Amino acid sequence: MTPASTEPATYAVVIPSVGRPTLQWLLDTLSAQDVDARHPGPLEVVVVDDRHGDVAPLRLSVPDTVAWTVRTVRGYGRGPAAARNRGWRAARRSGAEWIAFLDDDVELPAGWAQRLAEDLAACGPETGATQGRIDVPLPDTRRPTDWERNTASLEDADWATADMAYRVAALEAVAGFDERFPRAYREDADLALRVRRAGWQLVRGERRITHPVRPADDLVSLRVQAGNADDA
Repeated sequence: MTPASTEPATYAVVIPSVGRPTLQWLLDTLSAQDVDARHPGPLEVVVVDDRHGDVAPLRLSVPDTVAWTVRTVRGYGRGPAAARNRGWRAARRSGAEWIAFLDDDVELPAGWAQRLAEDLAACGPETGATQGRIDVPLPDTRRPTDWERNTASLEDADWATADMAYRVAALEAVAGFDERFPRAYREDADLALRVRRAGWQLVRGERRITHPVRPADDLVSLRVQAGNADDA
């Protein structure tokens, strides 16, 4: 096995978003991370505003004390695959070796940045991606609903971009996400498969995130059916 690098890996964070309130909660938990020379924070954070049409800029609050910049680029409502491509291609200008993709509805526990740095340091040059572990809190006073159980399935999902770090070289080798996937469904597994076919290894790291269950609405079943149609 090729020994991993002893130098801290550099990374940028990319977050596609349609402006949900959870985005600010994610940025708050990211800003609260403890970092140091051995466990550095991101070189920058790129938020991809994927709302449709001519909209006012996202209003984001970031403490002046954080060591990284947070900037927004527009995705113009083309879907999460295209938004992530827009984000990592913008972020690679920072010189980052890795892109850590996060969904805008996850929360980062204390120590996430340190564990990400450790996960990246453990990757040899043949490793193209490392996945975080996902915790979905479910109610303990009643049976979970179908929607809650559906979200909880993320805990066992392979290569979910709720927390997935890709080496920039691996993304470049396969031209990133396939933008023909219009929804947040299967585009992450497709990318992982193509990266693996290109000769890279994919591993599961030790860092963890929390993915709360979003409130269900009347359109949930329609969205799930639309996703299932991609299997046809």
